Amino acid sequence: MAGWSVLLAADDGTKYGTMIHREYFTLIRVLRPMAQLYFYYSAMNAGKSTALLQSSYNYQERGMRTVVYTAEIDDRFGAGKVSSRIGLSSPARLFNPETDLLEDIRAEHASKPVHCVLVDESQFLTREQVHALSEVVDELDIPVLCYGLRTDFRGELFAGSQYLLAWSDKLVELKTICFCGRKASMVLRLDQSGKPYADGEQVVIGGNERYVSVCRKHYKEALSVGSLTQVQNQRYSC
Repeated sequence: MAGWSVLLAADDGTKYGTMIHREYFTLIRVLRPMAQLYFYYSAMNAGKSTALLQSSYNYQERGMRTVVYTAEIDDRFGAGKVSSRIGLSSPARLFNPETDLLEDIRAEHASKPVHCVLVDESQFLTREQVHALSEVVDELDIPVLCYGLRTDFRGELFAGSQYLLAWSDKLVELKTICFCGRKASMVLRLDQSGKPYADGEQVVIGGNERYVSVCRKHYKEALSVGSLTQVQNQRYSC
């Protein structure tokens, strides 16, 4: 249908879009975008924390208040802050499986308006906490941005990731690469001698000395031969 649009502004600041067609026109109110629940997921070392800190800064630069959370269990860079590998950091509130995120954010919002909530290490959220964050979006109309791993070293979903994948409005994959150049979608856990293994507790906190992001092909090969180094050497010797 042919036509053209004009953006009008009322005295109260409300914006209206007018679509004028050949035979008639309609008046459409342009509403403020609704808050949404986002899940930014990846393998390790894809820059999740850096992306979170950049998003938080973008809000703050425009005079908006953000509230940042991170998992209490992960204190590699110090408790109560989100830190990136490139040196950026920000204070953060801590959550554990008992934290009532909806009530915590509701109280913060009542004391001073919150414009965005950002959650690092969101794979450690419980089912109830992911539901609570959806309530922050739907009830309080505050956007929530979650950043975390999709799967563990066995290739299985974390609980938080499972429900974020199911309930989020927007899913965004942050990509990193395997040593071969393919997209890295799996995470290998290494023992003290550097040997990969796929048994044990799901959560063991560690960094580059314990976890390596690889593609699915080399994840399976490393577990099969029992050595990531051997797989890498075979690749480079070809």
